[in-house]
Amino acid sequence: MKKIFQLIITIASISGLMACHDLDVPVTTQLTPDIFPQTPTQFIQAAGPTYNAFRQNYSTDYWFLQSLSTDEAILPARGGNWYDGGRYEQHHKHTWNQDNPHVQSAWSWLTSTISTSNQNIFLISKAPESPAKQTSLAELRTMRAMCYFMMMDMWGNIPISTKFGDTTTARTTARADVFKFIEKELQESIPNLSTVVGQETYGRPNKYTAYTILAKMYLNAEVYTGTARWNDAIIACDNVISSGKYAIESDYRKMFFVNNGPQIKEFIFAIPYDASAPNGYMFYARYSLPRSLRAKYSLPFTPSSAASTLPEFYAYFNDAKDVRNQQWITGKQFDYKGNPVMVSTTKQGYDEDYKGADAGTALSYQVDITPDVIIKKPATFDLGNDEKAWNMGYRNNKFYADSTSATRNQNNDVPIFRYADVLLMKAEAIARGGSATNGQTAISLVNEVRSKRTTSAAWTSVTLQQLYEERAREFTWEAWHRNDMIRFGKYEDTWGAKTDKDVKKRLFPIPTNALQLNRSLTQNPGY
Repeated sequence: MKKIFQLIITIASISGLMACHDLDVPVTTQLTPDIFPQTPTQFIQAAGPTYNAFRQNYSTDYWFLQSLSTDEAILPARGGNWYDGGRYEQHHKHTWNQDNPHVQSAWSWLTSTISTSNQNIFLISKAPESPAKQTSLAELRTMRAMCYFMMMDMWGNIPISTKFGDTTTARTTARADVFKFIEKELQESIPNLSTVVGQETYGRPNKYTAYTILAKMYLNAEVYTGTARWNDAIIACDNVISSGKYAIESDYRKMFFVNNGPQIKEFIFAIPYDASAPNGYMFYARYSLPRSLRAKYSLPFTPSSAASTLPEFYAYFNDAKDVRNQQWITGKQFDYKGNPVMVSTTKQGYDEDYKGADAGTALSYQVDITPDVIIKKPATFDLGNDEKAWNMGYRNNKFYADSTSATRNQNNDVPIFRYADVLLMKAEAIARGGSATNGQTAISLVNEVRSKRTTSAAWTSVTLQQLYEERAREFTWEAWHRNDMIRFGKYEDTWGAKTDKDVKKRLFPIPTNALQLNRSLTQNPGY
């Protein structure tokens, strides 16, 4: 399954189309419309640089901004490790500024991908007319629209540039106008996008990818534009549902295993990752697994033990019969043979505050992952330098640790859009006042998802709060929780060490490097 994307990566590498952070970048490829592309395969190869660019920062900088800024995840320092100038503390406390490294790199990543898309569109548009050409252009426009959607969601008012070689400086565009631009791009692309689902189109957008992006936009339209569009969200969801090409997977955990891929019936759009490719870019286990479990998972590296969840978020996992509980590493740890996972240290190594005369006495203890995350040293956002600190906070192992890789890079593909999300989006739009369609109600849609997640009794009614909590359970660690929190009005709540309630933090600041490169940009309010 990885060979499909490996081919794209290879073509991207040899074509020389890697973009810089400027939205206007000259063509350096030796491929010309006279000789390439012509066949459907060549069109896919020619578009490869866009997909290679897109995969690079999604599971790192983008994930940091989307998850660490919520109650879903926290990445504190432990024993002086991972403070990194306070960048992760800023995400947790909402105290970031325009110089936060992840704010800068996420902006650069998305603008670079957009720039690469513009290059690819320019090249392909010069090829002779054919159905393959129109499909390729539609796919690239959809990828570009997806990047603009992510930028609009994070920064609001952003620059729009679509013409390769345009020497004009892209100015800040109002968020509502960015919304209209993305909507138009997707609507114009849909007729030429494929309806094929599975290996043939895996890792590239099809019609249903475009409809799902539209559904996301319409569900959040009140946030983005000030005008609710619940019925439009329902129509967009129906276009996916009525296709009959997707279904809720019966095994939740296997969707995120190392060998996931085109066979997953829920994946509408996923990023294929290959640990053997240069810079695999996907290493969730590195951040979230306890270092003491390296041997249990046969990992070639020692996990950092850095990221965990907070008790406030874990409280949503309150159904003992729900399979989604299994994505968490909690409590006393055992190996696969049922033996306790033991760690050898000293009494003071286990608890740095222990001052007894026998502080250096050897101590062997069973690893116990505890729920609370206690900031012991606020000045450095540090939990302490002992075994208790390293074991604080329940860990997420949704994207199951990859023992097949020789490096910290993982082979797990990462879904951006799943069919479960489409069903829950439609349920929410109905619950918020949209019109039920096709005999489906908010409760029937929620139960369709829950029937494959828990053996508990079906719900007989559903509130918006219940929908919010269901989304938290379903999409943990999939980079949607910030989007949900803002839409449900919970982003200004307090959790952990966060107390900031400033609604202006619903947008990130335009980074300093972007403002320096483009003097026409306007900084967001409050920064």
